Amino acid sequence: MPEKDYVWLPRENILTFEEISFLVDVFSSIGVNKVRITGGEPLLRTDLPDLIRLVAAKSPIEDLALTTNGILLEQHASALRAAGLHRLTVSLDTLRADRFRELTRFDSLSRVQAGLMEAARAEFNSIKIDTVVIRGVNDDELVDLIEYSRSIPAEIRFIEYMDVGGATRWSRDKVVPRTEILSKLKDTFGIARPIVDETSAPADRFQLPDGLTFGIISSTTAPFCQSCDRSRLTADGLWYLCLYATSGTDLRRLLRNGTSVEELRGLLQVIWRGRNDHGAETRLTAQDRQSFIPVDTLQKNPHLEMHTRGG
Repeated sequence: MPEKDYVWLPRENILTFEEISFLVDVFSSIGVNKVRITGGEPLLRTDLPDLIRLVAAKSPIEDLALTTNGILLEQHASALRAAGLHRLTVSLDTLRADRFRELTRFDSLSRVQAGLMEAARAEFNSIKIDTVVIRGVNDDELVDLIEYSRSIPAEIRFIEYMDVGGATRWSRDKVVPRTEILSKLKDTFGIARPIVDETSAPADRFQLPDGLTFGIISSTTAPFCQSCDRSRLTADGLWYLCLYATSGTDLRRLLRNGTSVEELRGLLQVIWRGRNDHGAETRLTAQDRQSFIPVDTLQKNPHLEMHTRGG
């Protein structure tokens, strides 16, 4: 969270709950059946359970999930579950208070852990922990994080450090690849067996000899562009087909200008059918791979940063 490099979206541009609900209806009418509320930090949005309730009530939506940094989760977990939220993912990169403070600028590790315990009591369909593994920062905590996930219980997913955006000042040497993550875990737990899942989920799942399952999202060294079926709608209504996309479609403008449901549906279908985004695969072939977006460019266009598009 390098605050001086981030640029925040104007609050008056943010979609209302009713507008989000309307757009979910449009998307679901052409086949979308899964929704994830993410951010940024969605628990900062006032009355978020009201939005969850709106989306959960839609019969085409079979799966409704939320990703949070967990700092406000303890006070909201039960209300989110009661509103109809199915699944929960908490981003947690370290179990050490000093590292947590350095990474997030907040001294709130205990609050995140309390939130996870409250989420466990709320009995969501599943709870996951997302951990971005960064060499020299937290790659010595893999075993501790596995054991912590067991105590919740939650399924942890280790994520290769991605070069989306630019404010984190990504570099190739900070990436800990999937092969190395598995090797580090093998030293303590033994060989992890791959789990074959017939889904388009981004994580490859594994099972330790003692039965514990975990995932690895290796989008930096082994991109899954070919099977990706996700798109992203930003809080202010830009629709992106790829996490690496540099431009999107302004659905807020169309919505507020009175574009009909039929016109919106047709536009979304044409754009989706014509998609050819392979951002992660393209980045993999880059000869001099640095941060995706220079910080000076990021400051001029905050939509290019990961936190604005559900990263």
